[in-house]
Amino acid sequence: VNNAGITKDARLAKMTEAQFDAVIDVNLKGVFNCSQAVASIMSEQGSGVILNASSVVGLYGNFGQTNYAASKFGVIGFTKTWARELGPKGVRVNAVCPGFVNTEILQTVPEKVLDGMKEHCWMRRLAEPSEIAAIYTFLASDDASYVNGTTIEASGGMSL
Repeated sequence: VNNAGITKDARLAKMTEAQFDAVIDVNLKGVFNCSQAVASIMSEQGSGVILNASSVVGLYGNFGQTNYAASKFGVIGFTKTWARELGPKGVRVNAVCPGFVNTEILQTVPEKVLDGMKEHCWMRRLAEPSEIAAIYTFLASDDASYVNGTTIEASGGMSL
C-alpha cells in the first residue's frame, strides 16, 4: 500500500518550488519508487496487489493545492498505466480516493473550517479511518480478484 503523503499548501502565485518539489517527491516519486521495487517480484511470482492512496483532490483539484493535486492526479495515472502493464502478469493495481477523513492531520483545523468541509459532503460528516481501511482490505482480498485499474472514490458524495 502506497500511503505516504504530505501537503504544503499555497496558492499558485505564492507556492515556492521547494513546496512543490517536496510534495511531488513524497506523494508521487515515493509511489513510483516503492512500486518499482516490488513490481518485478510480483510479476515473476505471477500475483500481487499494489494499492495507491490518491484523493478526491486528485479527481477534482482543490483551491491552494496545486502540488498536492498534481501528485494525486499523477497517482491515478500511475494506477491506470501500471494496471495495463502488470495486469497480464497477474498483478492488480488500484487506487482509493478518499474525501475528508477524521485523522490527526485535521486536529489542527478550526471547527468552522471543518464544518465547511462537512458541508461539501452529502453525508455531512467526515469519514472514519476504518471506513477507508475497509476499501483497502477489500481491494487487497481475493474478493477483488477481477478489480484492476480502478479508482474508488470514498467521499460521501462530494462529487455529486
